[in-house]
This record gives sequence, structure tokens and C-alpha cells, in this order.
Amino acid sequence: MQGGGCEGRGDGLDDLGSKSTVKVVSAMRLSRYFLPVLKETPAEAQIVSHRLMLRAGMIKQASAGIYSWLPLGYKVLQNIEKIVHEEQVRAGHVPMLMPTIQSADLWRESGRYDDYGQEMLRISDRHGRDMLFGPTNEELITDIFRTSVSSYKDLPLTLYHIQWKFRDEVRPRFGVMRGREFLMKDGYNFDLTKEDALHSYNRHLVSYLRTYERMGLQAIPMRADGGPIGGDYTHEFLVLADTGESEVFYDAEITDLKFGEREINYDDHAECQAVLEEFTSRYARTDETHDEAAYAEVPQDRRRSARGIEVGQIFYFGTKYSDAMGAKVQGPDGKPVPVHMGSHGIGVSRLLGAIIEASHDDNGIIWPEGVTPFHCGVVNLRQGDEATDKASEALYKSLTAHGMEPLYDDRDERAGAKFATMDLIGLPWRITVGPRGLKNGLVELTDRRTGVSEEMAPEKAVEKVAAIYAPHRAEVRAAMVQPMEKRSFHTWI
Repeated sequence: MQGGGCEGRGDGLDDLGSKSTVKVVSAMRLSRYFLPVLKETPAEAQIVSHRLMLRAGMIKQASAGIYSWLPLGYKVLQNIEKIVHEEQVRAGHVPMLMPTIQSADLWRESGRYDDYGQEMLRISDRHGRDMLFGPTNEELITDIFRTSVSSYKDLPLTLYHIQWKFRDEVRPRFGVMRGREFLMKDGYNFDLTKEDALHSYNRHLVSYLRTYERMGLQAIPMRADGGPIGGDYTHEFLVLADTGESEVFYDAEITDLKFGEREINYDDHAECQAVLEEFTSRYARTDETHDEAAYAEVPQDRRRSARGIEVGQIFYFGTKYSDAMGAKVQGPDGKPVPVHMGSHGIGVSRLLGAIIEASHDDNGIIWPEGVTPFHCGVVNLRQGDEATDKASEALYKSLTAHGMEPLYDDRDERAGAKFATMDLIGLPWRITVGPRGLKNGLVELTDRRTGVSEEMAPEKAVEKVAAIYAPHRAEVRAAMVQPMEKRSFHTWI
């Protein structure tokens, strides 16, 4: 039930967190937080994610397609970015950071400066030199590689960064789903041979499957078009949603596939190839590459068409950039050879919109546990009452002591307003504390996804929430192990 009156007790609650070591986490009282929620839906918001992000006080438009990330939105953005980093490191990829502003000379060298189109924001500095706000980084990373690596012994190498990009969309709309400024992870592999580069391709596919599942998403890899980046091998990862930009055609069997908790040796070519075959052997294509003849071979009862949101893409483009820009290494025979390359992107900021499109109801957002801004909401139904204040404070401290980040609604507001706020911002779990429940030593634990509430002792509520999040904390620990044995980049500069 929504916001019932069975709530919790004050006696003994001060000791709830005594068995755990207090950790420094981002617990927060709502009375001190900046959360400018809106009661009305802004007229300019056309899709669910845009409406809810504005209403939940996650973003504010600065100009067309450009947004300020307010505290709640920024917190989710950081959680998503953290998962992306962890899975890239697990796969043996090396993080770095490249600038947002790039020289046009590099793009002229690759031949893309005039080909990219009006989406590229071209500028000049005070000396009249042509510059651009980077839409992607193939040229810049190739330049870094060619000036720092000269031997095949330093391969394989995959470098990546997470950086703001800018593409001057003709009609920026749909909030963070189609903005002009966006946060993106882009990675680049350098390999001696095509075989090695395709293994890098497969390794990225595995890491992306893990990444999306940790965020509570099913992102289906689909054969796609290389576009201005190029390449004969490319897959897009799409989340099925009615508001998706692309029409997709697929075999329904693919929606039953899960990567799960399996462990993969990222150095093992056969293991990574097997995962690629498992997740790409069934028909799944965007409208750009749809093949009616191949689609007709899928049993009719399994044929599906829908719309999808692109949240990532992987490419193998061979020696396209290394040939053009002279990115060569000395091979085993002593002769210089161009390296084989690929690039791999994840729309970090776009993922917020995709998650909301896939996980919401009429009342607001429903965050998956892996990315939620706060693990649990604590709602005090009678602020100022000694018993409810004491019980709520004890729950707040206990959740924090268990390594979680609660959001405590300690405002002097009516219960309906507090529940509406919690539903809108989408925290997966809520503990409600009020005077009637305290008389029976109970609080109310509510599952945001199902709406089901359960009465229990406060310490049991804390234990249950902690157990729910335990697998997500285990993921973080597992991600810190040394992922690949064959990784080395030692170059004297």
C-alpha cells in the first residue's frame, strides 16, 4: 500500500548501526539537498525521459541541446560513469583523458575534416588557426599512438577516455537522448594483425554486455552501418523502447539471452569469440542494415519489430586511420607495418535517458539498484515528533553504517507530498516511519518497482536493503582484480 501508517519504534534503534564500521558515504537530508522538482511537465519535453528528468530536478536546459546537470542527475551520471570505468579496466583497457578542443590539421590529415558535415562545430583561435570541438577522437588518439609507440612488442594496446563531446544537431530535442553536448566513453584499440584486432572487437562486446546488465538494461547488439567513422565490422547496442530513434528487426530468442555472472578470460580468443557468436548469431539488425531475405528465414512466431535506443557501438576499421596518418610499428621481421584499429563508444549521458525510458511508471522514475542516486529513501511521517524523529535518525545512521547512501526526507511536509517526491525521483526502496507503526515496533519497507509494502522491525528493514545491494558492492570488488595478463605499455619518451 502507498504510504501506510505502520512505521517503526524509537526504543533500541540507536544501536542499529553499532555492529558495522561507519563509512564515509553520500548520505543526505532532503531539507539540505538541492532538488528543484516540478509539479507541472514543461511544454518542451516530448518524451518520457526528458519530462521526468526535468520534473525530478535532474537537469536544467542551458541552451538548445545543452544542459546543466543538477545534483540528482549528476549523481546518477557519476554512477553510470563508474560502472563503465570498472568494466573497461576489468577488460584490460587503459584510461586516459584527451581534450575537448582539437586541431583541424589532424582531421585534414585523415580526410574527415570536410567529410564530417555541419554537425562538427568549427572554430578559430586568436591566431586564426582552425580548431574544432571534438565529436570523436580517432585522429587525436592515432596521433598520440604514432608519436609514442614504435614496436609490435608494445601491442596489443587499448586506450579509452570519458569526455564531453559536441555535435551540432540540426534539431536537438528529446533531452539527453539527442543533445548537442554529451558525455561519451570512447576507446581505441591498436593491434598488429586483423585477427588480433577482431579479438579486441570481441573483447569490447563482452565488456559492454557486462556494463549494460550491471545498469539493469538489456542492450541487444545489432549489425549496423559504420557511418562517418567507417569500418566493415560494427555492432550497435540498442535498448528496446517505444521512443527509440531506430526501427529494429530481431529474433525474439535474443531477448532471452543474459550474460549473467559468468567469468571470462579476456585474453582467451576462443572464449570471447564464443560470446560474440552467442549474442549475434540470431537475427538482429537496425533498419539501416535490415535484410528481408535473411529476416524471412527466422521462424514467423519469433519475428519481432520494434524501436530501439542506441547506447553504444563498436567498430573495427582496419588500417583506415593508420594508413592515412602513418601510425606504424616495426613488425617481427623488422619492417614497418600499419596497425589495425577499432573504436568503441558508450553514450554515458544518453544512458540516463535510456534507463528511464525502459524503467518508469505513471508516478515517475524507477532506478535499477546498480545506478540509483540513493540506495534507500527514509520518510518521516511526523517531523517534529520525538519518537519518529529518533527512529528516522537511527535508520538513517544505520543505513549509512552499512555502506549505503540513504536520502532522508526530513522536511516539514505532508505525507502525500513526501511519497510523491520519492516516487518521482525513483529510489528503488523506501522505509516509512510514523507514530502508529512505532507502537508495534514496525516500519514499512516499500519496493518502488512493484509498489508492495511490508511491515517489519527497523533492523530487519536495514538488513534486507543491505542484502539487496550486496551483489552490487561485490561487483565493485570483483572489478578491481587484475584483468588481463598480456598487457604492457612501456615506452621511453
